[in-house]
This record gives sequence, C-alpha cells and structure tokens, in this order.
Amino acid sequence: MSVEAKTFEQPDETVTFDRGRVHIVTVGSMTIGHEVAEPGWRWSEHVKPIVGTEWCEFHHAMYVLSGRMRVLMRDGETHDIVAGQVVDITPGHDAWVVGDEPVTSIDLQGVVGWARAPELGERVLTTVLFTDIVGSTVAAERLGDAGWKRLLATHQEDARSLLAHHRGRLVNTMGDGLVATFDAPARAVRCAIDLAAAADRLGIAIRAGVHTGEVEFADGDLRGVAVHLAARIMDAADPGAIFVSGTTHEMTMGAGIEFVDRGTRAFKGISGQRSVYEARLGGEPAQ
Repeated sequence: MSVEAKTFEQPDETVTFDRGRVHIVTVGSMTIGHEVAEPGWRWSEHVKPIVGTEWCEFHHAMYVLSGRMRVLMRDGETHDIVAGQVVDITPGHDAWVVGDEPVTSIDLQGVVGWARAPELGERVLTTVLFTDIVGSTVAAERLGDAGWKRLLATHQEDARSLLAHHRGRLVNTMGDGLVATFDAPARAVRCAIDLAAAADRLGIAIRAGVHTGEVEFADGDLRGVAVHLAARIMDAADPGAIFVSGTTHEMTMGAGIEFVDRGTRAFKGISGQRSVYEARLGGEPAQ
C-alpha cells in the first residue's frame, strides 16, 4: 500500500485563460482541479473562442469555495451556485461570475481537457451548414459592381445576425456562401430556413446543405467526410431550398420542422446511397 499526496501550489498542469486559471493534480486515478474565475469572467466570452463549441459540453462536478456563479442551461433555465455548495452541471451550458468576488472551486469532474482547443485531428460531433447564392454571377452583372457589393454586404450582415440568433459558429466564408457549425441540428436547419427567407427578401436565392457528423478542427477549418457530405448536399439543393442528410433528419424529428423526402442520391467521393430531405418550417405545404 502507498500514499500519494500533491498540492495545488505545485500542480501537475496549469491551464490558463482570460480572467481565469485551473491548477490540476492527478492522484491515483483521480484528476482534480483548483479553479479560479475572476470577476467579469464568462465561459461564452473567454473559453468558447478557445474550444469552438457553442456551449460548454463538459460534465462538471465541483465544490464551490467562494463567490457566486450563474449557469445558463441550453434549455434556457438558469441556476445560481454559491460558496459551500456541491454542484453537478450537465453538458450544454454557459456560466459567468456574478459580483465582484472571484469564484473558486475544487473541480472533481470535468477538468480533463477543459478550456483547451481541440487537438489537431481530434474528432467532434457537430452539425455543419453550407450555403451558397444561386446565380450570383448573373445578379452581379445585373446590379453592377457597386450594387452587388452592397447587396452582398447586406446578405452577410443578415447571415451574421442569424448565426448569432441560432447560436451558430461561422467557420469560413467561401465566395458568396458560408460554412458554419451548430451544437444542435435543429438550430442549424432553422438558421438555414431563415437565411433563405432573408435572401429572398433581398431578391436573391440561396441553396443550403446540412449534415450532422464527426469532423476534425484543424487550423481554424473543418475536415472530414461529414464536411464533404454537407457540401455535396448543398450542391444538390434547388434554388431557395434547404436539403439535409438522413442523419440530420432523424435527429430533428419532433422539432417542429417539416421534411419532404427527396429520395436517395449518390454523391461524388461519398460511398453508398444517401437519403436526402428538404426542410421547411412546420405548416408549409409539401409538394
């Protein structure tokens, strides 16, 4: 038998981020953290840009030593946690310090890998959205350079606003389109529907493709078969239409979105036949 003892003053590892830090020790099979979050700290402002997910997807168990923290869950519920409490927080949340006192805690679970960017090649499950403007060359010729530039700027402003509303993360812009990721497939589909409606009000049409699968984050971009499939699905969509994969369709059942079966298709570079559905807001007539 043996005894292993360590202190947070001499941790095995220290993870730092803006307005916060975690000293980490491992004893036996347990990895424990001593976390300090300074006043003004908020996960969505100071950790989200590091990890690239819309919500904190770690399951935390902690004993709060000092301060007050507010936790916002993905479903909209909020909870205040205070000193002296033992707290369990499920994945899918934001959190921030309330008041002028730092929040300190002993993190019993959810500290391994927390507040660190995905490693090169690490695969994560996400929903990918591709969009593109249909007939952009014709529209640019019709409007002229200045007019097209103004319209494109307005479209991009609409896109940024809608991505924020639906909690999407802009990954890249490509020509007249964009690539974004979402933590929930229903949000991605609704965002695509709203983007198509906003484009229609501007007198243009977009096509969109949505797929849910594992991707790799690398150098600020996405890689993987799931990314290629989302792009291929977008290419197959009609002007103004949002096409989604069978995977996304299954994961959004019951979310108030209407789907029209568009059959199975073979996509270049993707093995096998894939089911494709057109997404519409519930209540719109199917054809």
